[in-house]
Order: sequence, then structure tokens, then C-alpha cells
Amino acid sequence: MNPDELAATLEEAGLSPYQADAFVTLLERGSASATDVAQASSVPDPRIYDVLRGLEERGYVETYEQGSLQARARDPAEVLEDLRSRADRLEDAADEIEARWTRPDIEDHAVSIVKRFDTVLARADELVRSADHQVQIGLTPAQFDALEDALGVAREGGADVKLCLFPETATEPSLPSTDRLAAACTEARYRHIPAPFVALVDRAWSCFAPNEHSANEYGVLVNDRTHAYVFYWYFSTCLWDVYEPVYSARDERLPRTYVDIREALRRIEPLLAEGKQVEVTVEGFETDSGRETTVSGTVTDVGYTGQSNTEGESVPIAQFAGKAAVTLESDGRTRTVGGWGAIVEDVEAVRITLEAAV
Repeated sequence: MNPDELAATLEEAGLSPYQADAFVTLLERGSASATDVAQASSVPDPRIYDVLRGLEERGYVETYEQGSLQARARDPAEVLEDLRSRADRLEDAADEIEARWTRPDIEDHAVSIVKRFDTVLARADELVRSADHQVQIGLTPAQFDALEDALGVAREGGADVKLCLFPETATEPSLPSTDRLAAACTEARYRHIPAPFVALVDRAWSCFAPNEHSANEYGVLVNDRTHAYVFYWYFSTCLWDVYEPVYSARDERLPRTYVDIREALRRIEPLLAEGKQVEVTVEGFETDSGRETTVSGTVTDVGYTGQSNTEGESVPIAQFAGKAAVTLESDGRTRTVGGWGAIVEDVEAVRITLEAAV
């Protein structure tokens, strides 16, 4: 850095142009009389005394009398500390500006568009950690590494975690070990082609971003049940239903808990067809009041818009895209139970536990 550049930088750090020029001159000379400093710099003779005293007050130089006013640069330790402190504050300010620019106040918006994938990943980490009931997430193995701890927290907290892994590019990646998947999810599946990142938490929050190799980098953060429902169907049809598990903590033994009424219907309908009495416990909300409720009873009927599979095979999830409900007899009362966004049913189910089928 040449003297002019150093002087310009010192001006940015708060010195006046004359102070910066005089200080650089003293650095080069070590010590000099006030008159010599004025002659070697751009400081006018009448101003040199005020300039040197200003530098002395700020700790940059010290002055002394030796026939005439003399000045010398002080030990730079204090000056360096001041400059580095300013640099740290500027760096912090730059980071804060970047954060405020890329991540608006999410709490005040139903939908936020952000510019960086890191913002989406950071928000997904926060939301997954706070999950109460369920998480559906599609991500690459590298993104799994970044969110593994958050997924583990959700799992330990009792959330049902569905995880779809897919490659970042056409190259097949190494998948996490079974032990890592067991700690992070309830069930994992693998899709062999790349896909966008998506995370859904408790039917309310959705985080979405295109594949990292997309031409445009952006993300969408949604705090809205209706929008989240659209992402749920994307996850169910494109990332989940057509792929086989690579890990699952589930088995067919009862009792078994479902967080999706459509998956519960897949299991309950064949049991009813066999003439079995199906007992369930439903945790959810009364649709007319919004109050939490738990209902236990016997399933008397199931209903959905699609067609049953008469050959005994599993009904595709798309067949449940319309109405999906079960009818319960509980304490002499008939109640209808729907799934996500239930309106006409008595209860919106959050968890359905299939207790017994006899």
C-alpha cells in the first residue's frame, strides 16, 4: 500500500485528510518539527499545530518542545487496536446487512422469498428442531449432514420424520449409514434423480429451494397451512409413494401410529374388508372449536374419493387426493375423522393409532 492509499484508508477510519497526511509523513520520518511536517505534507503552515494536537489527542502522535514544537509517531499498539476494532465493527455490519437483505422478518410474512439457499437451510434447521408432530423432508446426503442434528432432536422429541434422499447430480452418492438414519428419521426412502430441497414441519411451515445446480438461486419459506398442503402432495407423490424404503423403524405389528390419515386408511380398509373389528385412538382437534381432543373407538366405515384396489394391492396415494375420512363409534356417539385441513368432519386427526384388529 503506497502512502496515498494509506492516507485514504486512515481517512476512512476517521482521520481528517490533513491528519492522515501528517501522520503518514511522521511514520516515514520517525520524528520531525512541526515546520518540517508541514513542508513535507499537504498541511498548510497555519494549520499544522492544530493538526498535530488533534493527532495527539487521538493517541496517534506525541509532541514535545525542543527549541520548536516537535512531533513523533507513538507506539502503534493503541492505534492498531483502534483500527482493528473498527475493522471488526465494519465486518459485523457487513454480516448484519447481508443477513437483513437475504432474510426478511419471517414471522411477519406468510410467504417469504429469499436469495440464498443457506437461508432456507438455516430456517429449516430451526423449524425441524421445534417440530411437535411430523416432518417430511427431501434432501441430498450433503444437506442431510447439515440437518442431521436437527432431525435427531425432532426424532427424540417424538416427531414422525419421513426423509427422502436424492443425489445432487446424476452421480449416485453414498447414503448415510443405517445407524445415522435410525437416529434421524422414522423412515427413509431414496430417489435416484435430483430434486429440489423441501421440508414440511407440523403441517404449517414449508421450506423450498431448487436444486443447487439450478440457474437461479432462491428459496421460498411458507408459514401457511394451505400452501403447505400443496408441498405435502408434491412430497407424497414425487418423493415418497413410488420409492421403496432404505430404512424404516416401522413394522406391521399393532399398535401402530400414523400421522397421515391416508396411510392409516390404506391399512384399515383391508382389515374391515376381512370383517375385523378395528380399534383406533385419534389425537387431533375439533373442527368446530379448534380444541385439542383425543377420541378412542371402533371404526365403522372409511370413505375416500378414489377407487379401491380389488386385487389386494396397496392403493396408490393419489387415490386419496380428495375426501379421506373414517367413521368411529365412541361412547355411543358417532364421529367422523378427517386429515390435514378437515372441515366437514368432526375431528382433524394429527395422530391415528391403530390399536387392535380382531
